[in-house]
Amino acid sequence: MINLLKVVRSFRFAGAGILALFRYENNARVHLLAASGVVAVSFWLQLNRIEWAIILTQIGLVWAAEGVNTAIEKLCDLVSPGYHPQVKAIKDLSAGAVLLVVLVAVVVGSLLIGMKLYTRFQLFFS
Repeated sequence: MINLLKVVRSFRFAGAGILALFRYENNARVHLLAASGVVAVSFWLQLNRIEWAIILTQIGLVWAAEGVNTAIEKLCDLVSPGYHPQVKAIKDLSAGAVLLVVLVAVVVGSLLIGMKLYTRFQLFFS
């Protein structure tokens, strides 16, 4: 049987984690700002449902990757407060994973939004 109270509590904890991510993590705020710009331009370009689904999935993937990266970094700092080469490698790999997700999101956004912008401005300047 599902314990509804536990489920609600879990969602509350997860929500607190999301709030902490955007409240305390500078990179997450940068991603939030970029996502806000992408969403604003997407409204202006009147993306269709499939395009919205793709754009929102990319935004979610970037935020999720940043959240996992932040969790890994905080865990590393807790376990090994001083400098350790293995901890540095772990943090670098985690940050690199975020960068890969961001780069793919930029490519996907460029394919969707960039082409629509190109078409819109081509018609405007013709």
